[in-house]
Amino acid sequence: MQTTNTPLPNSRLALEFELPPERLSRAIDQAVNRLSRQTRVPGFRPGKAPRVMLERFLGGTAVIDEAVEQLVEDAFREAVVEQDLSPLTTPEVEITQREEGKPIIFKATVQVRPDVKLGDYEHFGFKPEIQPVDETMVEKVVDELRDSQGSLEQVEGRGAKTGDYAIVSFVGTRDGVAFPGGSSERMPLIIGEARLIPGFEENLIGQAKGETREFDIVFPDDYQEETLRGRTAHFSVDLLDLRAKALPEANDEFARSVGKFADMAALTAELRKQLEANALDRARHEFADKIIEYATTNATLEVPDILVDQEIEVMQDEMRSALARQGISQEAYLKVVNKSADDVRTESRPAAEKRVKTLLVVSEIAKAKGVEAPEAQVQAEIDQARSRYAGDQNLIRYFESERGRSYIRSTIRRSRTVEQLIDEWLEAHPDSPRIVHLEEAQESSPVGTPAAEAAASVGVTDQEGVTPQEAPAQAGA
Repeated sequence: MQTTNTPLPNSRLALEFELPPERLSRAIDQAVNRLSRQTRVPGFRPGKAPRVMLERFLGGTAVIDEAVEQLVEDAFREAVVEQDLSPLTTPEVEITQREEGKPIIFKATVQVRPDVKLGDYEHFGFKPEIQPVDETMVEKVVDELRDSQGSLEQVEGRGAKTGDYAIVSFVGTRDGVAFPGGSSERMPLIIGEARLIPGFEENLIGQAKGETREFDIVFPDDYQEETLRGRTAHFSVDLLDLRAKALPEANDEFARSVGKFADMAALTAELRKQLEANALDRARHEFADKIIEYATTNATLEVPDILVDQEIEVMQDEMRSALARQGISQEAYLKVVNKSADDVRTESRPAAEKRVKTLLVVSEIAKAKGVEAPEAQVQAEIDQARSRYAGDQNLIRYFESERGRSYIRSTIRRSRTVEQLIDEWLEAHPDSPRIVHLEEAQESSPVGTPAAEAAASVGVTDQEGVTPQEAPAQAGA
């Protein structure tokens, strides 16, 4: 087999193939065997129909069409392996000669992983920055624990103030007429959290339980309901109930109530320990981000549009999932922000380009440093996906496929690469504090993240390219 490669703009590659006549002869024999087994020809047992009968039954070019298609796929896969190519798409094929007794000649044009020229990614001048833990931070966590154990008590002898829990009934009118969505018989709210129209809750300050207040509100110009933007409405509000949260005292009894702590000293010591561990974990993550940013800035590459478009789809799916968890549809969100789906896609493009470039650069560093993902770990992730997404066969099929395996493998390699860069820096700087991950004992899963779910939903091709098994050629006349 003879091949000639011609680089094309935007990380595309044209491969010209010339296969000897005997390969076509063998492919024809194999095609006859396949078609005779698959086709029920009257008068012949499965697998016994000769070529002439198959062509009479299926059409005059059926056998050579089958032979050439398989031959083109096989030849392209061989070239991928022999030349260590990383195709991102199935190739577009143009066959220029396919006559029996003559060489098969065809051209395959394919999008490939771009060349990445690494710059410096190890000799950076920055170091991990660890936020010190002080008493104020510990006290803040104690206050949060107290708040979680607080109880609501009726307010007596005063009016409402910021932080109180209230239940109100209100009617909103414009020109004396109630408007849709402007009334409620029983609305719970925490005064000061601004859940309602800006300025509404401020008018409740000082209001006593059982009291009625009336006031006007001007709706903001960016209010979600277009007909109310900039308009004035009148509200009549009854305060039905008013409660304040009573917090337990920060004493030894409280410490024992939140865990197996003998006293407040033991509780605060444990909280400080956790905060310090969090600070180290956060410092490692931020240090990793700075290393990746440094390496990406110093690298040179051309980011293919196909990968950017794919990453935009992943980001869109991530956004839809995040909105769904809040009970918001994408259509409702677009209406609130007054944008179209195309607007959001366009705005996402710079971030998508940055994400793709980062992934490509880290993958190239992994290649340069010889970092690999153990197949046992890849298989463990697939097994975890089967359990985690037991009710979603589409996600499971993706992670079980060669494409999904490639995604998992590459994700593990990239993660290991960044961790190796950090550990190498720490080894070269023994005076630096050991910044460890909180999850160091149990490495985070590549399949258990919103990004992984979005990638599986979209069915992405990993930036490192598809495997030869997933890169069949699409033959055309």
